[in-house]
This record gives sequence, structure tokens and C-alpha cells, in this order.
Amino acid sequence: MTVNIRFLPDDITISAQPGEALLEVAQRAGVFIPTGCLMGSCHACEVELGDGTPICACISYVPVGTKELIINLYDDPVW
Repeated sequence: MTVNIRFLPDDITISAQPGEALLEVAQRAGVFIPTGCLMGSCHACEVELGDGTPICACISYVPVGTKELIINLYDDPVW
């Protein structure tokens, strides 16, 4: 079963496998997500799920049991 990952605001959709790293999916889709520590501590890679929940993309994976995942990219002016 594949999961459709939709990156906003550019509305780029790509299919991914459950368990696949979100950063790898984004890279494959041509979507840039900035990174820092790659351990979830610095929050440079923080994005929001469709429901507004913030997650660190560097330590997140495509969930099992979902058909679509919406990832909202936003810029942090501090970085």
C-alpha cells in the first residue's frame, strides 16, 4: 500500500511507502526541507501536518495505515 504525500504550499504530491523517511520522500519530490542537527533537537526541519501538528521531518517517517499525508512547509525567519 502506498501513501500519497502532499507538500504544501506548492501542492506537490508523490507516492511513498509506509516507513519511508520523510526527508527522503521530500528529496525525491524535489521539495527542500532545511536541516540542522538531523536528530530533532534544533527544529530546523520542523513542518506541520495537515491538522497543524508540528513534527521534525528529520526523525519522521511515512505512517502505516494512512492513505494521504499533508505536509505544510513554512519558513522560520530565525533560521
